[in-house]
Amino acid sequence: MNNELLILITEAIAVYFLVLFAHSFRDRIGLSHFYALIGSLTAVMVWTTDAGVRVQMGGISLMVGSTVFYTALLLGVFVVYVFDGPRATRIAISTIIGVSVMVPIVTMVLHWQIRLSGGEEQLSYFPPQALRIYVASIVAALADLIFLAVCWEFLGKPQFKVRVGLRAFFTLLGVMWLDVLLFSTGAFLGSEEYLNIMSGTFVSRLIICLFAFPFLYLYIVWQNRKNGMEIENRPVLAILKEVTEVRLELTLAQQEIERRKKLEKDKEQLIASLQSALNEVKTLRGILPTCSFCKAIRDDKGEWHRLEEYIRDHSDAQFSHGICEPCAEKHYPEFMVK
Repeated sequence: MNNELLILITEAIAVYFLVLFAHSFRDRIGLSHFYALIGSLTAVMVWTTDAGVRVQMGGISLMVGSTVFYTALLLGVFVVYVFDGPRATRIAISTIIGVSVMVPIVTMVLHWQIRLSGGEEQLSYFPPQALRIYVASIVAALADLIFLAVCWEFLGKPQFKVRVGLRAFFTLLGVMWLDVLLFSTGAFLGSEEYLNIMSGTFVSRLIICLFAFPFLYLYIVWQNRKNGMEIENRPVLAILKEVTEVRLELTLAQQEIERRKKLEKDKEQLIASLQSALNEVKTLRGILPTCSFCKAIRDDKGEWHRLEEYIRDHSDAQFSHGICEPCAEKHYPEFMVK
């Protein structure tokens, strides 16, 4: 075994352990640190792949980007989906795709900056790649990560009775071979090397799967025993249905927010209206000393006021005078109709 291959194996073991170890702390500190690690590994994967770092093993070429870092990302998304569900997996997938999109943009900006500064010799530090290869890589990665969840659930149907070990192995292998098919077709279809790239990469991904599978399987078994939990059987398209449910929840939440805003606005208008009415209203409260004969009212200063004047001054009421029937009969009997 040559030194390059030994270093590659050591790197792979270290990165696999790092990803799974970071995920094992989710019950204590959540998944934020795990997402940060996933994003960092994605950036390293893109840069090492662009640089063409590879190791020869016999007649097979092992790319460091896919052998070490992309496989580690698959393991990470795998365990997140199995133990944390579709929603957490969506965050992990978004992190990977987001960083994958940002890296070429950052590379373009760095190239532009280097050319402006005249340091042409530094361009080799940030190797560019064809747009077709970048697009094929991102599309393949997105399809791989979604397929991972779909394949895991499909093989987990009760009627198949597939053991967890085989289920994990075939899911991992299926994702790796799907990546070969999508990426190689998208990036190299039409070129003379297309078939050679496809066949060689299929073999290399099988070797990688055989090497990475024990880490995944042992971690799943360990987490099940540690937490005493059973692996949940979800619908085959659970990860896609989850997206729909989240969108529906966001729509309903937005509608509820708008409804509450309207109620709050109506409430404020009602309060303002009541406050305005309250400012216009004057009320009479407490005990009013009145004369037993003329009904005049005594104020706080001891002065007497006619009933009409006092009420008019202490409220918004206005008086108009008339004569009730008993008083009319008493004071003006000659005008009363018999």
